[in-house]
Amino acid sequence: MDKYLKPIEIRWSDLDPNFHLRHSVYYDYGAYCRISFLGEYGLSTVAMERLHFGPILFREEAVFRKEIRLGDLLTIDLTLLKSRKNFSRWSIRHQIVKNENILAAVITVDGAWINTIERKLASPPEQVREVFEKMPRSVDFEWHAP
Repeated sequence: MDKYLKPIEIRWSDLDPNFHLRHSVYYDYGAYCRISFLGEYGLSTVAMERLHFGPILFREEAVFRKEIRLGDLLTIDLTLLKSRKNFSRWSIRHQIVKNENILAAVITVDGAWINTIERKLASPPEQVREVFEKMPRSVDFEWHAP
């Protein structure tokens, strides 16, 4: 897959007292994009619950480039930056673009999978690996050793 894009509609409640997007909303948009991708490719929250696996984050970083205001048209993408071969640990980058061509923010997350019964990090089941294989990869994607 070359690209995964999600349109985002800005809500009044997403704004801060200065009438631009609150900083924490950027992270919410990233989570929305990641969970949407997983669900659209067969790894819904119901499936994760059934498999007793879920994603967790170790690090989440946003670089704010341009102000986002109510009325801006937004899209967010998703690309895999790096991963272990079994997809047990990974890094994903999102770019939020406003009004079709203005890079407004870049969000980078480092994460892994947790077994929700044992509450421990674990290698993901086959279904997780199949979905991550479909994720678009960045031009500078790299595999990481365990």
